[in-house]
Amino acid sequence: MKALLIGGGGREHAIARAFVRSKSAGKLYAAPGNPGIFSLAEKAEIDANDFDEIGNFCKEKKIDLVIVGPEDPLARGVADALTAKGIPVFGPTKAATRLESSKSFAKEFMNKRGIPTAKHAVFDFSQKKEAENYIKSFGDSPVVLKADGLAAGKGVSIAENSAEANKILAEYFEGKFGEAGKKIVIEEYMEGEEASYLAISDGEKYVALAPSQDHKRAFDGDKGPNTGGMGAYAPAPIVGAELAAKIEDKIIKPALVGAAESGFPFRGCLYAGLMISDGEPKVVEFNARFGDPETQAVLTSFNGDFAALLYGAATGSLNPSDAENVAAFYSCCVILAADGYPLSYPKGMEIQGIEEAEKEGAIVYHAGTKLENGKLVSSGGRVLGVTGTGESLKNAVDNAYKAASKIRFENMRYRKDIG
Repeated sequence: MKALLIGGGGREHAIARAFVRSKSAGKLYAAPGNPGIFSLAEKAEIDANDFDEIGNFCKEKKIDLVIVGPEDPLARGVADALTAKGIPVFGPTKAATRLESSKSFAKEFMNKRGIPTAKHAVFDFSQKKEAENYIKSFGDSPVVLKADGLAAGKGVSIAENSAEANKILAEYFEGKFGEAGKKIVIEEYMEGEEASYLAISDGEKYVALAPSQDHKRAFDGDKGPNTGGMGAYAPAPIVGAELAAKIEDKIIKPALVGAAESGFPFRGCLYAGLMISDGEPKVVEFNARFGDPETQAVLTSFNGDFAALLYGAATGSLNPSDAENVAAFYSCCVILAADGYPLSYPKGMEIQGIEEAEKEGAIVYHAGTKLENGKLVSSGGRVLGVTGTGESLKNAVDNAYKAASKIRFENMRYRKDIG
């Protein structure tokens, strides 16, 4: 099976590794890719934002499957454009991607389908006074504010009290997130423990991957601003068999049935970000693709024919037996970031020590790296994802940190409490 992978981050590096390890995998191309991905795949010399160019490349190279990593091309309709040309795509249509690309749409969908989520309300620019009154209804309890559209994982703010919430609200309405913030979802702050649940679906059938837990805040102890994720581990012990059954019965199945009945069957990876309280799950958010850095942990633990699994999902013929074991062992991914992330941060820092880290048995996923004058340097806020494995979660965590200690670049920072 020949495939083209769209994307260039740590998530896509993990997808590429899982693909090439599959028994049904053939040649893999990638665009725009990164140095880590290009150790596994050939660079596709195309503009990954030009859907016609992607389609022409697929026809020329006889590509069997396009795998879409990031949310932005999905929200712009890459799956629709390529499917219309007869090219199988792992990734949902533009209509189905609204579960991620519009938080107000997702909330309305969950309300209609009885999917448990936080108490909430939606406001636009003309409703500032109404939004302030809604914030007031929470008293001095924490409040969560979310930009309606895609904001690169940074459009969510947690306010400790109403005064802070009103300050954040003013920033949103002043255009902090542009088009993405034209509508704002305000919701109650949910207490509990977070978990991420990923389901590969062909629109009807699905395979649930290992449950994971992400660490969103920038600093140890869950302090500091929200980020795209500073580390993750899988399988998350909080999600036992009983809770997994609840998640699937109350969230995954109703979402997939609801999408199909609403005219946009979901083919791809449905990501449910969850809050668990007293053994009951509620949806924090839906994503329409693999999470990052959860994917680095989840796919490292996966054993099976990943390529065949994705192809089955893309073509409406998913075979659950392609996932032989979704949690063959424990894995822990620690993100090595540039100091200053997720705000302003330096780039172009030379990276050393990856080979030494890999000698410790870790897998080092490239997230924000590039080659410059023959040297590997940083090109993003999240630079590398060092992933350790083990027979226990503690083994995996210890192995990840032992390997991370071997890597060096100027202004490197990482959390010390992942897992």
